[in-house]
Amino acid sequence: MRKVANFCDYFVLCSGNSDRHVKAIIEGIKENVEHLGIHIPRAEGGKDARWMLLDLGDVIVHAFEKQSREFYGLEYLWQSAKAVNWKK
Repeated sequence: MRKVANFCDYFVLCSGNSDRHVKAIIEGIKENVEHLGIHIPRAEGGKDARWMLLDLGDVIVHAFEKQSREFYGLEYLWQSAKAVNWKK
């Protein structure tokens, strides 16, 4: 992202099957990041949970309900950024 946006190095985009699933994804990330001692400066979208965001500084995490991810199309909006395929 750094070549197309000056506010982060990476976007992480992921999808959940429901608002509860999206909340669980974000809560899991929060727990693991906080366990590592990393401060979370900003989180957005807790009420609706169709799209939630965690600002981890150099990494911005977007968790979407599948329909919302398709609607907002961040992959298209930021298509000039290099995609990084990551598998655990």
